[in-house]
Amino acid sequence: MKKRRCKILAVFLSSIIMCSALPAGTAAENETQADVPEVTLRVCNWEEYIDLGDWDEDETIDLESGDIIGVNSMVEDFEEWYYETYGIKVNVEYSTFGTNEDLYNMLTLGDVYDLVCPSEYMIMKLMAQDRLVPLSEAFFDTADENNYYINGVSPYIRSVFEESEIEGEAWAKYAAGYMWGITGIVYNPELVTEEDASSWKILNDPAYYRQITIKDNVRDSYFAAVGALKSDLLTSEEFLQSPDYSKNLEAEMNDTSIETIALVQNYLQDVKKNAYSFETDSGKADMVTGKVAANYQWSGDAVYTMDQADEDDFTLAFAVPQESTNIYFDGWVMLKNGIGGDTAKQHAAEAFINFNSRPDNVIRNMYYIGYTSVISGGEDGRIFEYADWCYGAEEDEEETTDYDIAYFFTEEDCEDYIITAPAEQANRQLSAQYPTREAIARSSIMVYFNDEQNEAINQMWISVRCFNIHDVPVWAWILTACMVVVLAVFMVQNAKRRR
Repeated sequence: MKKRRCKILAVFLSSIIMCSALPAGTAAENETQADVPEVTLRVCNWEEYIDLGDWDEDETIDLESGDIIGVNSMVEDFEEWYYETYGIKVNVEYSTFGTNEDLYNMLTLGDVYDLVCPSEYMIMKLMAQDRLVPLSEAFFDTADENNYYINGVSPYIRSVFEESEIEGEAWAKYAAGYMWGITGIVYNPELVTEEDASSWKILNDPAYYRQITIKDNVRDSYFAAVGALKSDLLTSEEFLQSPDYSKNLEAEMNDTSIETIALVQNYLQDVKKNAYSFETDSGKADMVTGKVAANYQWSGDAVYTMDQADEDDFTLAFAVPQESTNIYFDGWVMLKNGIGGDTAKQHAAEAFINFNSRPDNVIRNMYYIGYTSVISGGEDGRIFEYADWCYGAEEDEEETTDYDIAYFFTEEDCEDYIITAPAEQANRQLSAQYPTREAIARSSIMVYFNDEQNEAINQMWISVRCFNIHDVPVWAWILTACMVVVLAVFMVQNAKRRR
């Protein structure tokens, strides 16, 4: 017994010595890693719509408050931050989609995601179909310092999300904004006048035959066509001065009456003949290379296009149609078939939203993709500092303009959010990144269409994109008629023989 005790003691002492010889913390780390809870978060976002990191050093954003640079991807940085902040390991499975319709088809075919980032009308559709999980009460807790979204979202954007409803429920209950902007026309000022570019009617203007591109999706093209067709009404003094202007504008721009759909079909068929192309992404390159003179574009892509042209000493400009502009929002929503009742998944999903709403990460994403975040920063001034860093005039600049963007940053009248910018920025990148109050005033959202409305406009779109009866030449009609006559004669003769 004594020998056995000694042997056991020797083994025990030996184990202590061996453990002390290992690197400090190894045993504890192994035990900790084994006990760390893990969560898999499936995220689906637009293509090229988040910072992927790998910036060159010369891309460093050197703000007075400190440098910002993207070394790793935002997804990798989130995984590390989540573990450090909450002690939980999260594995993000990140996927992308090309259009709202692509995302919806993916979901319909059975793809499962926890967190997705559609546009406002698709958010409304998913809400109406009861496919979303509401954001938790904890997400709206302003006392939580990690709740960067609720503490930093623009008061203007927040009001839009709280006031916009679908079937009696506010967007804000289910969706957290990500990026926002308006639509307009990017144009070459040497070939297109600002007046022409400031109307949706330019899409069918024969003066720009084969020099314009239009969006290759039904909702954006429908919106532009309605704006062109109703131009006289939308720009009339009586309409503009109505106390219900905003409400009336939204109703007109989302009109799906049989008569309007028929008019839109005819208009877009004519546009198809006049335009250089219907496109989703190629319009940016076509503008920079000079293939086209004007391009119907989302404001974020307009900024990218003008930036690329500037690198080649090729000046482009941006105009907001006088009839109306679409104000769009892309926002994060959680899906029932992904999150289910899993509180761990929901916490990780909401944390992903918050991490991307942290001011330094907001700046990284805006720099990388060119779109404007819904986050203004709250008490953190870096986002306005970044806007001034991007667009503020040099000290020796002679022609400048005071550009007021206070509506986005505060609910009060304030002179702290005025950028003294080069005069040209009044209709270039700055005006696309942060539209003027006047442009915002004539903006309208695309509302959710029900199944009947969608079926009608989708059928219209098929007629426009797949077969344009107006394109059939006269000789083809004559040939078709002759073939019908020949076939009829043949059938009659054949019937006589049988008798």
